Amino acid sequence: MLDIGLLVRVHVDALIVAQNHMGVCDAIRRIAPARKLAAMSAPHLPKVAGIDPEVPVSTHTAAPLREVPAAPGAFIQDRLAGWVSDLTTLHELTERLAGTTTLDAALNELLHAGAALVGARRGLLVLEPADHGTHSTTLGLGLSHADLGHLETVERGATALGRVLDGVPGTADGIASPDLLGDKDLDPRHREVATRLGYAASYALPLASEAAGRLGGAAWLYDEPGEPSEKQRHLVGLYARYATEHLARLIELERARADVATVAEELLPSRLPRIPGVQLAARHRTGPRGGGDWYDALPLPEHTLGLAVGSVGGSGPSAMAAMGRLRASLRAYAVMEGEDPVAVLSDLELLLRLTEPARTATALFAYCEPAARKVVLAGAGHTPPLVLGERRCEFVETTLSAPLGMLACWEAPSVEFSPAPGETVLLYTDGLLRRTGDPMDRAFARLHSAAASVPKAGRHDPAAVADHVLRTMLPDGLDRADSAEDVVILAAHFD
Repeated sequence: MLDIGLLVRVHVDALIVAQNHMGVCDAIRRIAPARKLAAMSAPHLPKVAGIDPEVPVSTHTAAPLREVPAAPGAFIQDRLAGWVSDLTTLHELTERLAGTTTLDAALNELLHAGAALVGARRGLLVLEPADHGTHSTTLGLGLSHADLGHLETVERGATALGRVLDGVPGTADGIASPDLLGDKDLDPRHREVATRLGYAASYALPLASEAAGRLGGAAWLYDEPGEPSEKQRHLVGLYARYATEHLARLIELERARADVATVAEELLPSRLPRIPGVQLAARHRTGPRGGGDWYDALPLPEHTLGLAVGSVGGSGPSAMAAMGRLRASLRAYAVMEGEDPVAVLSDLELLLRLTEPARTATALFAYCEPAARKVVLAGAGHTPPLVLGERRCEFVETTLSAPLGMLACWEAPSVEFSPAPGETVLLYTDGLLRRTGDPMDRAFARLHSAAASVPKAGRHDPAAVADHVLRTMLPDGLDRADSAEDVVILAAHFD
């Protein structure tokens, strides 16, 4: 058996493993070559009786090692551990960014992640898409509105962020300003602002990619002179390119939602009528995909009033178009025979069944005589109104009826009631109930509780009543992106 020293075997094995499994030739090339081992042949022994010193000793016998060679595997392992740590950090940050569903949340996440990658405490971001389809947005990290105002007084071309935003050649990989106050060519106003805000260095990076184009830029501020290392620049550059693509998708989504909301608003009344004896207020919010919830209030002869709310099944442009047609038809029927809500909904049922047999809808129409405080209403599969006053808060008992388009012939008796002076009748769509995420029975209970808790000082204002109900029912607000339901509230306060 060959007598190979243990350290020699470990040294050779480390190189083989690195070459076979690491795949990092550049790292291996950086390792200094191991120094030559001591002579492989042992020196001649002194002449002793019975031993011929001229007989060569076996060349396979190694001399003892005087120095332990440095193990190249340690360097490779350290290098690999650093790479794994960097990739893990980058992966976690991009995962958090991908989890944002709104533009504001994504911009905040980008600022915080960039600050962590470059080792800064403060920063600011300017979103300024090249196509100008989105308003310019400025966001700060660790900076107040007053601080951002001071920064905006500096001439744009005098700051690294301004040059990045303008796409000045040579700024694609970012601009580092390691010692602003020590720069003799620094703009005087920029020097004054930097001194006031207490930052001595900055690093600016464009938010741009090949597919998305230039969306804006970000800058991070250091309290002391310094700049990010080459590795930090590389990591934040990778993150910024991914963030740019994500921001571009969110910008398109925001524009689509804004377009949907604009179309939906155009299909609804531009203003509410003024009728003696009654005050009106409406709140409406379209879901992100566009829905078919609607409301209407139209003046009728002899100072009477027609109130309607409804919902068309489905979502998207098709539902919105059907909602517009249904609302326009109901207005026509209300003008001709508004005194009889059952006849109005019967005509609407016939029209829907003949023109759109595959679609269903719910609707509620109320004929109001404010001077007599008389309300006659009929519903087709719709949620019952709620009456709120000083002495009562209760749902109006309506007859059971199927939605429009569900039966061969729809007809249900109407209901008449008289709101007392100072009472408010609340009409709404089931989207208000569904957005709570509760079962319908609990959602109805929440609505009743929300209406009953309206402060007495605001019960004479239908807008205040509607706003209070919305805040109580939906504490997270109407802009939750995880809900596709429309919300409609129509409040009528009788004097």
